[in-house]
Amino acid sequence: MTTPETIPPRISAIVPARNEEATITGCVESLAQQPVILEILVVNDQSTDRTAEMARALMLNYRQLRLLKTNELPVGWVGKNNAVWLGACEAKSQWLLFTDADVLHERNSVAKALEISAQWNAAMVSFSPEQVMERWYEKALIPYVYCQLGKQFSFEDVNNPQKPAAAANGQFLLIRRDAYEAVGGHASVAGDVLEDVALAKRVKQAGYRIWFGSGKGIVRARMYRSFPAMWEGWKKNLYRLVGGRKEALGKGIATAVVPLVATLIAAATVGGYTNSVLNAIAVLAVGALGISVAYGRELKRNQFATRLTWYGIPGRLLYAAVLWASYRSHRKGKLEWKGRAYPVGGADASNE
Repeated sequence: MTTPETIPPRISAIVPARNEEATITGCVESLAQQPVILEILVVNDQSTDRTAEMARALMLNYRQLRLLKTNELPVGWVGKNNAVWLGACEAKSQWLLFTDADVLHERNSVAKALEISAQWNAAMVSFSPEQVMERWYEKALIPYVYCQLGKQFSFEDVNNPQKPAAAANGQFLLIRRDAYEAVGGHASVAGDVLEDVALAKRVKQAGYRIWFGSGKGIVRARMYRSFPAMWEGWKKNLYRLVGGRKEALGKGIATAVVPLVATLIAAATVGGYTNSVLNAIAVLAVGALGISVAYGRELKRNQFATRLTWYGIPGRLLYAAVLWASYRSHRKGKLEWKGRAYPVGGADASNE
C-alpha cells in the first residue's frame, strides 16, 4: 500500500529559452522521458528565432509541456533570472528543477538527484554537466576553465555543512520549493549574472544543506556553438567566478602564462648561450612536455579525457585573454549577453 510518505516527489522542470532553436527540442525530449517530472515549463525569453514555434510543436507530443513567455525585462533583473522566476511562480510541484535549454538529460538524471538529496538530506542538488566539445577552441578553453574553477569550488568543501563554501551550476539545479521560497528564490538574486552561485550561497547560509558534484554520465551540455558565443559567455562570468578581485585576476593570468613565458625565456637563453637552434628547440620541447604532463593530471582529476592535454597551451592563452577581457568589462561597468547589456553589480542590473 502506498502511503503519503512513500509517494515519490514530483518535479517541475523550468527551462529558460532565449534564441534556443538549435537545442530546445533535445532538452525537452530528454526531460519528457523522466517519470518524476510532472510538468515542463519552457519560458520563452523574448526570442527572435523559432524557439517558441518549436516549443509549441513539442506540446503536441508532450502534454506535460507548457510554454510561457516573458514581457519587458524589469529594471534590476538579468534576463535569465527573470525567466526562471516566472517559471517558478507558475510551477505546481514541491521540487523545482532549473535547467538550461542546451542541456541533455540521461533517463535517470532527476531520479539520481532525488536519491542524492535523500542520502545527504540536501535541499539543493546541482550537477556540473559533462561538457560536449566539438571545435578546437572549445576543447582548449572549456576544460582549462573548469580545471581552474575546480581549485576554487571544491565539491568536498561545498558539500560540507561546516564550511562556508557554496556553489552550484544553473545548467542543472534541483531545489526543494520550501527552501527556494525561504531564501527569496531568484528574486533575491535578480541582478546577479552568477545567479546559480549566489542562490547556493543564500541556501547554505540559511542553514539548508546543498550537494554539488559531477554530472558525468548523468547530464551533458554543449555550452557554446561558435567562438564569439564562447568568448561572450566567459567574458560575462569569468572574472566573477575567479573571485572578482584584482589579486585573483593577477594570479589567474600568471598561472596560465608564466610557465609559457618561462619556457620561452629558457629556450632563448640556452639557444643564445650555446649558439644552437637545436638546443633551443630541445628546451622548448621539454618545457612544453612538462606543462602538458601537469595539465594532463589536472584534466584527469576533473574527469576530462586526457586526450585534451594537447589543447592545454592554447587553452592557457585563451584563458588569460578572456579573463582580462572579463575584468575590463566589469571595470567598465557593463556586461553583454544574448543581445542585452547589463550594468555590473548584483542589485543594479537592468536591460538597456
